[in-house]
Amino acid sequence: MKRLFPVALLVAASWAQADLAPTPLLPAYRTECSACHVAYPAALLPAASWQRLMAGLERHFGTDASLDAATARAIGSWLAANAGTYKKVQREATAPPQDRITRAAWFVREHDEVPAATWRRDDVKSASNCVACHTRADEGDFSERQIRVPR
Repeated sequence: MKRLFPVALLVAASWAQADLAPTPLLPAYRTECSACHVAYPAALLPAASWQRLMAGLERHFGTDASLDAATARAIGSWLAANAGTYKKVQREATAPPQDRITRAAWFVREHDEVPAATWRRDDVKSASNCVACHTRADEGDFSERQIRVPR
């Protein structure tokens, strides 16, 4: 039994990494969504959040982000298929307030060392501007090894 434990850990770690590994973005998603903000990896929110966001594109955080029906269907299907299922997203009892990634409990925990004033700096502007600190966010890489501290 002792020999199986390390193997079980390795398998569990590989499953977790596979779930967190960057998923190639649907071209329509990249084009439409990254026109205004980073095309967030679908795994950062549960499927129910993505469904609510896609259903309300005409009032998407104060902006009309409406899409034609076919594009909305394609993006919505892709988001649902690639939505977060890993422990970080699923352990939350409820969806983040207003389905905002930056208000998810896991996001708040991950960024608890960031002073509130940082989010208001001219070179950052808000917590949703991932690329201000995560230099490879546009590639889906949010690892701590790729962080730039704004000056």
